[in-house]
Amino acid sequence: MAKVQFSRGINEKVVADVRLTRSRSGQSGTATFLFKNPLALSNQSTEDVTGMYMIDEEGEIVTREVKGIFVNGQPEALEATYIMRSEEEWARFIRFMERYAKEHDLEFNPT
Repeated sequence: MAKVQFSRGINEKVVADVRLTRSRSGQSGTATFLFKNPLALSNQSTEDVTGMYMIDEEGEIVTREVKGIFVNGQPEALEATYIMRSEEEWARFIRFMERYAKEHDLEFNPT
């Protein structure tokens, strides 16, 4: 089961919009997740968000690059960025995303 958490033990139910970029050499890449009105902002204070944890049967991928998006002083979204610095990190992330996409009926649309 592939899941995302912002606080350990609390699965995020909102499915993210994910954008991927990859360097021409294939040596690095960036994944940007946008969660609109996530559970992490509705039930908890933003102080409880400790990072984004992508968890599946292979283990855990972690990023601490998580930003809150506020509109008129109210929390509206979370944006998380995961940077992959090697082909191995890219391959591991893609395996996680394939599992996450399958569970949440997502599809890949190249630009």
